[in-house]
Amino acid sequence: MKKITLSALLFIVGISLFAQENENQAILRQNEIKINMSNLIGFKWFDVAYERLLNEESSIGVGTLFSLDSKSEGLDEYRTFSITPYYRQFFSSKYAEGFFVEAFTMLHSGKNYNYDYYNDQNQNNYKDKYTDLAVGISVGGKWVTKRGFVAEVYAGIGRDLLNQSDIEVVGRGGVSIGYRFQ
Repeated sequence: MKKITLSALLFIVGISLFAQENENQAILRQNEIKINMSNLIGFKWFDVAYERLLNEESSIGVGTLFSLDSKSEGLDEYRTFSITPYYRQFFSSKYAEGFFVEAFTMLHSGKNYNYDYYNDQNQNNYKDKYTDLAVGISVGGKWVTKRGFVAEVYAGIGRDLLNQSDIEVVGRGGVSIGYRFQ
């Protein structure tokens, strides 16, 4: 009887130590690198982000986007570059994953296209470069596998503050994949 009790006790202790090891390993992974695949496929934008987990329910990060095609005509064809720092708050029992709300700022630049409607010649059309700053909010969801593979879906909207561009509202969103590491 003592051998069975001792064996059961050692088994339970071993399982609990193994579970704590896996949980601690997940907590040790505090960094993420991600690529927004929907922007790459849909708009020919290279959009990469780095995110640092602060604790089990919040993180900070920065995304960088630049256009791979100057003739792209998508939802926001004027933007050619942006850098977007953000803060995320997670609402889940899992460590920095699940549903989140994000506050962001976006420094973005691009080209405004101006047309001379009185003269129909292409030589009278010109481009003005602009740089503007937007603030906004996003919502989304993030999923992380045991081995650190990350997938997230998010969407958001922001308002330009400097009125330097023809657009007043900027969009942020997509489907990203990446990896969580130490």
